[in-house]
Amino acid sequence: MITRINIIHSCCAAVLATAFAQAPAAAGEIAPASNCEALAEHARSDIIFETAELVAADPAPAENREPLSEHCLVRGVLDPRLGADGARYGIGFELRMPTAWNGRFAFQGGGGMDGVLNPALGDIFGTLMPSALARGFAVASTDGGHRGRTMADASFGIDQQARLDYAFNALDRVTLQARELIARYYGARPTRSYLLGCSNGGRQGLLAAQRYPRHFDGIVAGDPAFKLTQIAMDQAWNVQVIARIAPQDESGRPILARAFSDADLRLVADAVLRRCDGLDGLADGMINDWRACGFDPGELACAGEKTDACLSQAQVAALRDLHTGPRNSAGEPLYGAFAYDTGIAEPAWRGIRLGTAETGEWNAGDTIIGFANLRYYALTPPDPAFDPLTFDFDRDVKRTRQTWALGDADATYLETFARHGKMIVYHGLSDQGMATGALTDWYEQVVVDTGASVRDSVRLFLVPGMTHCGGGRSTDRFDMLDAIMAWVEEGRAPDRILATGKNFPGVARPLCPYPLVARYQGGDANAAASFVCRE
Repeated sequence: MITRINIIHSCCAAVLATAFAQAPAAAGEIAPASNCEALAEHARSDIIFETAELVAADPAPAENREPLSEHCLVRGVLDPRLGADGARYGIGFELRMPTAWNGRFAFQGGGGMDGVLNPALGDIFGTLMPSALARGFAVASTDGGHRGRTMADASFGIDQQARLDYAFNALDRVTLQARELIARYYGARPTRSYLLGCSNGGRQGLLAAQRYPRHFDGIVAGDPAFKLTQIAMDQAWNVQVIARIAPQDESGRPILARAFSDADLRLVADAVLRRCDGLDGLADGMINDWRACGFDPGELACAGEKTDACLSQAQVAALRDLHTGPRNSAGEPLYGAFAYDTGIAEPAWRGIRLGTAETGEWNAGDTIIGFANLRYYALTPPDPAFDPLTFDFDRDVKRTRQTWALGDADATYLETFARHGKMIVYHGLSDQGMATGALTDWYEQVVVDTGASVRDSVRLFLVPGMTHCGGGRSTDRFDMLDAIMAWVEEGRAPDRILATGKNFPGVARPLCPYPLVARYQGGDANAAASFVCRE
C-alpha cells in the first residue's frame, strides 16, 4: 500500500496559539526572512507545516525553467489523518509568495488524478511564460488530498474522504488557507484572485465557477476534464473498439499498438486537411472552420485488400466509433464527439489511444490512467479488480452516477459567477483525450440556462491542431493570463487572442470566441491581422 503523505514536522517546534488571533502587521513593517519562517509557528490541529523558508532569487535556473525572484516558500498538509485503508492522507499544499508582490493570488490547478505536489509557479504545465509567480503573483498548488506514484495513480479512490478532497474539497481548503497565509505574510489580503489550470486544473476551474462562484475574480480553464467519469467511460469504450480490430499476441490478447500504423494515421490527417483546411479561406495546415468539416473516414476505405493508400473496413468503422464516443445500445451518446483534426497523426494521439507496446501488455494512456480512474474513482463503490473490457454501456453506467454528481463540473447555471467574475475556457481541437463536442455542448447549454449575457463573463476558445493542453500542429502559445487580467481589471473583453506556435514559425493567428472562427480576409498569410472572427 502506498503511503500518501510523508509528514515532516520540521517547522512546528513553537506553537503560538495566541498569535493566530492577532491582526497581521502593516505591509511596511514586514521583514520577509523572519516573517516567512515565522509562518510555520502558527500551527493548528488541522495543519502541519513542512517548510517555511525564504528562497533566494535564481537568475540562471536549469534548462526549461524561467528565472525565479526571491520568494517565501511554504509547504504543509491540511487535515492530516489516517485513511480507511490504513494509509496516511491529507491535503498537501505549496504556496510561493514573492517579495515583490503585485497584490494578486493565483490557484494553480492540478493534472490527471493529482497525487503530486507540483511547484506553485502558475505556469500551466510550462505553457505560460512568464509564469504568474514571475509576474508577482502569490501562487498556491495542491496534491488534491493524496500522494501517489504518478498523476495516473487513482488508488486513493478506496478512501471516501480522499474522493471528496480530490473532487472539490482540496480546491476550497487550499484557496482559503493560502489567502490566510498571504494576509499574515504581507499584512494585506489579495486584491484579485485567479485560478489557472489545464486538464484536471481546467475541471477545477469550471468547478470553482459552479460550486465556489465567489472564490475567484478570473478563471482560465484549459482543456477541462470536466466530465471525468464520462471520460473514464470513453476510455473503456476506446479500448474495446480498438481491441476488436487489433491483431492478437500468442496468448490471445489484442496488440493495441498495431490496430493502426503511423502511416494509416498520417493518411487520415492528410485527408482531413485536403477536405477541410481551406474552408476558412486559406489552406495553411490549420482547420479553423471545424464545424463545416464533413470528413468521414469511409472515403479512405479500401476497395479490395488493405494497402498503405487506404484503410480496411474494420479500421473505418473503428475510427467512426472512436470519434462519436461511447453510446448505449439505443445509440444515445454518453460523453461527446471528437473533431477530426490533424492531431490524429501526432504522437500524443497514439500515446493515449494505441500506445507503443508490441505485445498484449498495453501502455496506452487509455489503459493506464483510464482504467485506474474507472476502477478506483469513477465506479462506486470502487472495484479494483474490474475489467474495463467488460464495461457494459447500458448496465454499468449507473455505477458511475455517484462520482459524476461528486466531481464532474458539468453544471450549466452560472448566474452568480457571471455577476462576479470572468472565465476563459480554451480547448485544443486535436485534444486526444477530451471531446470537443462535450465542451461545446456544455457551453451552449450554459448560454441557454444562464442567458445570452453570460458571453460577457464566460467565453470559449478552440485551438486548431492543438493536442491536450498544448502541442500538435498548432498555434499553441498564447497568454491567457494577460487576457483574463485585462477582462477582470480593465473590462477589456477578449474578442480575439493572439496565438503563435513553434510548429508554425513566423505565423500568428487569432483565437476566436466560440462560435466564431478565424477567416482569412486577404493580405499577409502569416499575419493575424489578415483574419477576422466571424460565424
